[in-house]
Amino acid sequence: MTTTQRLLGTVAGIGLASGMAATAMAQDTTITIATVNNGDMVRMQGYTDQFTEETGIGVEWVTLEENVLRQRVTTDITTGGGQFDIMTIGMYEAPIWAANDWLVPLDDLSDDYNAEDILPAMRAGLSYNGTLYAAPFYGESSMIMYRTDLMEEAGLEMPEEPTWQFIREAAAAMTDRDADINGICLRGKAGWGEGGAFIMTMANSFGARPVNEDWEPQLDSEAWAETLTFFTEMMAESGPAGYATNGFNENLSLFQQGKCGMWIDATVAASFVTNPEESEVADSVGFALAPSAEGVDKKANWLWAWALAIPAGTEQADAAKQFIEWSTSTDYIELVAENEGWANVPPGARTSLYENENYADVPFADLTLASIDAADPTNPTVDPVPYTGVQFAAIPEWAGMWGQVSQEFSAAYAGQQSVEEALEQGQAIMTDALEAAGY
Repeated sequence: MTTTQRLLGTVAGIGLASGMAATAMAQDTTITIATVNNGDMVRMQGYTDQFTEETGIGVEWVTLEENVLRQRVTTDITTGGGQFDIMTIGMYEAPIWAANDWLVPLDDLSDDYNAEDILPAMRAGLSYNGTLYAAPFYGESSMIMYRTDLMEEAGLEMPEEPTWQFIREAAAAMTDRDADINGICLRGKAGWGEGGAFIMTMANSFGARPVNEDWEPQLDSEAWAETLTFFTEMMAESGPAGYATNGFNENLSLFQQGKCGMWIDATVAASFVTNPEESEVADSVGFALAPSAEGVDKKANWLWAWALAIPAGTEQADAAKQFIEWSTSTDYIELVAENEGWANVPPGARTSLYENENYADVPFADLTLASIDAADPTNPTVDPVPYTGVQFAAIPEWAGMWGQVSQEFSAAYAGQQSVEEALEQGQAIMTDALEAAGY
């Protein structure tokens, strides 16, 4: 079975010098970009006119919800559909697609772009055989965002390295159903990169692993039962109604409305929960490292980058590369800082950002970098595993397989089946998928 079959079955100005010289030729050029509907990506679209003015290259956007984006771009790349000139992908797709010659290598970016400035963790995750195939628009890990006022009212203080047991206690203390305040908001939405990603990192922090060194599924283990039971019980006590369908954007909205005491999610969300124009609780947000279970030396934080890549076969590769240089450059970061402040620039992608004195006073800057540094894709679990990746295993089958498993988990969150039944179904799904793929 080929990788293609397995995938389908699982379903301003940096680098623009040459572009300015070719503006006349580019006047009739338009590129189409598929991207996710996250805040930073939406913000980028607002500055696109400046790129077009400088280069003459038009840009059309296809903006999609995260699960839909992944499905659309995967289908397009594996079938050679040619709908997009740039795709927004991540650390999971980049090396797998590059290995199949589905992406244009980014090994000839301009000297001014300074690809060596990309954070090592991001560069490594978006490369194949030492060559960069996707440029990070922003990078992230995950961390705790919490209401400092509610924590104080509960008589508690967030530890430097909190445990899940403390998080559950604090969530219960901050919950006020009459005031529509949930002690904690977490992803329950099905999808390997939505709720599936979150529960993987939580399982890591409870000492669980999805497979052993021989690729044998481990969802029937005590550690997985403990993880899923703890999660469902905590969310029943202190989570929002309907959390089984909540992902990143749904929880962001709840937190900004003051309806969450704590939220554990992507570090990139920090700028949105502290922006007074968007968040009702902007002046009372604190941050902490993602938790671990008592006695376990693994935190529940992931490693990810939303990055821009060029599908092989596009007729607009040169124009696409110009846009990638523009939108992931230090000049773009300064453009956003000038217009919206340093707290709102795309984080987690470039070393120079964390060396910039203008960024030093941003309250979540240091913790974002510390969270990224704490994630180890080569050693993600307590017991050894045969894959790389923190919230995913870097194999073609993972997206479809773990997507199905996450649906079983979400059904348990919604009360449609028990934790034991969800784990049993997940074990069977993984066993069938991995055996069929020859692992």
